[in-house]
Amino acid sequence: MDTNSPPDSPEAPPQDLWSSILDSVSSSRTIPSKQVLILGQPSTGKSTLASALLNKPPADAGKDEPRTDFALGYDWADVRDEDDTLARLSVYTVPSSARAYTSLVPHFLPPRAPLAHTVIVIVLDWTRPWTFIEDLLTWLGWVEAWAKGDASREGVIAREENRERLHNYLQHYTEPSADPIPATASAMEGTALPLGPGTLTHNAGGVPIVVACTKADLIDGTADSIAGAGASGMGGMVKGKGGEWEERTDGIMQILRTICLKYGAALFYTTQQPTTLQTLRQYALHMLFLPPAPTPDGGAPPRNPFPFEVRPNALDRDRIVVPAGWDSWGKIGVLRDGFDARAWGEAWERELENASESGGADEPRASRMYAALVPDQGHKPPPLPPFNNPTPEQAFLAKNYDENSRRPDNDPRGIFRQPADTQATGVVGPLGSTSFGLPAVERALDEMESGVALLGAARAKSTAAKAGPAFAGTSLLSVDRGGAAPVPRSPTTPTMPGTPGAGSTSNHEVLHNFFQSLLSSKDRAGASAAAAHATRANGGGSGSGTEDG
Repeated sequence: MDTNSPPDSPEAPPQDLWSSILDSVSSSRTIPSKQVLILGQPSTGKSTLASALLNKPPADAGKDEPRTDFALGYDWADVRDEDDTLARLSVYTVPSSARAYTSLVPHFLPPRAPLAHTVIVIVLDWTRPWTFIEDLLTWLGWVEAWAKGDASREGVIAREENRERLHNYLQHYTEPSADPIPATASAMEGTALPLGPGTLTHNAGGVPIVVACTKADLIDGTADSIAGAGASGMGGMVKGKGGEWEERTDGIMQILRTICLKYGAALFYTTQQPTTLQTLRQYALHMLFLPPAPTPDGGAPPRNPFPFEVRPNALDRDRIVVPAGWDSWGKIGVLRDGFDARAWGEAWERELENASESGGADEPRASRMYAALVPDQGHKPPPLPPFNNPTPEQAFLAKNYDENSRRPDNDPRGIFRQPADTQATGVVGPLGSTSFGLPAVERALDEMESGVALLGAARAKSTAAKAGPAFAGTSLLSVDRGGAAPVPRSPTTPTMPGTPGAGSTSNHEVLHNFFQSLLSSKDRAGASAAAAHATRANGGGSGSGTEDG
């Protein structure tokens, strides 16, 4: 072995050294992403809630023009504690329940990945309380469909884990207290009690849901203090403080709490006061950082960096705080006597099953029961005028044909006839005047022929007087076209169309003879003039011969 040979060269570094270093650094400093999806109808206060959740001033503060809603609103902010950035909070806002808007959400929030990092806020407007049930049916049904949108195995596992996490949170919920925790309570922390009746019967995806009723400061207002009381405000429903209106609003709260209990949701009333908005923000962050459900072989779950220390409040009507896990049917019934939470839960189930189409129309449903408690006072468009369905033309004519056919004096052609010719029928259309009837045509034909004959006879007589005895024996009737004697014309009696008879002349023949006589009269007049001219010429010639002789 050669001791003077150089040592072996060091091993070449891997080609992806820098990529591995960058990946390790980026993975160690990855900021988790959290999302809040705000659902609500237009003009319900969604933009105010979005600004409060992001801890930012409202975007339209100090502006007179109304805020413009986009197809899907988006904004973000970093969530920080005293030392570091804990997460990046993204807030999505859906402007309405129209399918054109809700269909965009799965493209930005596919349910598989962000299911465990999303809180959904459903916004209800206290100036339109009669829409609460309808809005909850729309949005809660959409949340269920969105959570079940991914049918893959990974999606099913994600939904089961998320629901188990929410179920575990509801079981171990403890009401915050300023008093020191007693030893008995710490000993019972590991004991999980079963959920009460009507709790978490829905929400298959286990998504944390918050029902936020905005404009709660207008609950006990008057019609004058509510903006748009005639169109969009409560109008005639507002009774003022005390009396029937307080019982009605308490009943609305009990119904909302019963529905929220079925989905494991929380109920919050908010106003323009920053206190109520900050309480909602603290609860949303608390639910976004829920630890996963503990496993049987695992240790203690991680601590939630945002504990919720606000105590539940079901008495102050403008700042209600009912966190998930605290409520129950017993607590709901204490608020007002006579409320049956079980009956309302069953009515909600029938509403979801749409029992009216399956034969259970007589059974009470949530929407009908709620409409009886809170009548609709919303602005409605003016009713359309009744539809004018005219009678078909043929049906109208057939209806009056029989009556008119039985009344001969109701013939519409009679208005065109002269009083003396009501029995005669006109030849030309419905006209019955004497100028177009068959008797008139016959009279005109006879008068014209007799006039032509008299004119020809007069001219022949004068010619014969001048010509002498050569033309004396000529008959007056011999003057005709070409010198031929005319055949005497026998008068014809007009007949009605369709009347059979021997020797009767049809209407077409009468008209043909009439117009032929008009043409022949001109020929007769020309022939008579020619004969007179020839007579004068012959008479003049003979006279000159006599004189010459």
